[in-house]
Amino acid sequence: MDQVSVVVVNWNGRELLSECLESLRAQSYDRFSTLLVDNGSKDASVDFVKNNFPEVRVIALSRNLGFSVANNIAIRSIETQYVALLNNDAVADPLWLENLVAALNTRPEAGFAASRILLYSDPGYVDRAGDSYTTAGTGLLRGRGAEADVYDEKTWVFGACAAAGLYRLEMLKEIGLFDEDLFLLYEDVDLSFRAQLRNYRCLYVPEATVYHKSSSSIVHDSAISVYYSHRNLEWVYLKNMPARLIRKSIIFHLIYNVAAGLYFLGNGRIVEFVRAKRDALNGLARILRKRRGIQKNRIVDEDYIWNLLEREKFLPRLKLRFRK
Repeated sequence: MDQVSVVVVNWNGRELLSECLESLRAQSYDRFSTLLVDNGSKDASVDFVKNNFPEVRVIALSRNLGFSVANNIAIRSIETQYVALLNNDAVADPLWLENLVAALNTRPEAGFAASRILLYSDPGYVDRAGDSYTTAGTGLLRGRGAEADVYDEKTWVFGACAAAGLYRLEMLKEIGLFDEDLFLLYEDVDLSFRAQLRNYRCLYVPEATVYHKSSSSIVHDSAISVYYSHRNLEWVYLKNMPARLIRKSIIFHLIYNVAAGLYFLGNGRIVEFVRAKRDALNGLARILRKRRGIQKNRIVDEDYIWNLLEREKFLPRLKLRFRK
């Protein structure tokens, strides 16, 4: 009987799928099934998978409903103990799933687990080693750009990148699935935050390695990336940050936004940035309704959440952006 369902969301990624799905075939752990949700691709991705990977169950959507909706459709259809998410532009090490499952099997206090994601083009360096969240109320790619062996120990982290993570299904049923209003980007940070508020911890498992073809689906600092990331970071912050911590972090949050605005003014994406903030404000009433439910169900105290956060370091973040 399968213990894990692996979900791969695809949108016009036929050129990526072969290596991704072959890496799942090569897994040492065999108690899993694979489900691919196709977001209305126009590149014959569905036929390619059906013809070449008949073991993969395919849900073909008529149009692109976004990363959050596609994953939720898949998760609602399964009943395994664990749900693994793997990006179509990620290639899993053969021991990836075995190590993730072993980690959660031996750590009942962990609700989900993060993989060590290395750069496909340069696997000596980290794409991310779990997700962090900062005292400025923003997501942070933990370990981005560091040498791979720096992040080689299991540890508790804020959250898991949905490009390659493992989640207890019972946790997802309790805290809720991905927020479908987010469409894409920050949806995994939001889920991680909601999990932490319900005292579900995230374990970083460095032995669970994947290789990520970074920005192959969403180009870094593209119009779509700037818009969704900077709209959604506001919604995630306002939904999940406890009130006392908003008071502690709001000045840093505003400084971050000013600095980001100046950065995008310089690189030609200021229109998308401003539109993102405008639309974030337009959706404020809906977000505050969600906030009331999330904060009402919070079971950890503010100090627990604050201690999870990394101190915002504006200059290193800026340097990292210019290196990309």
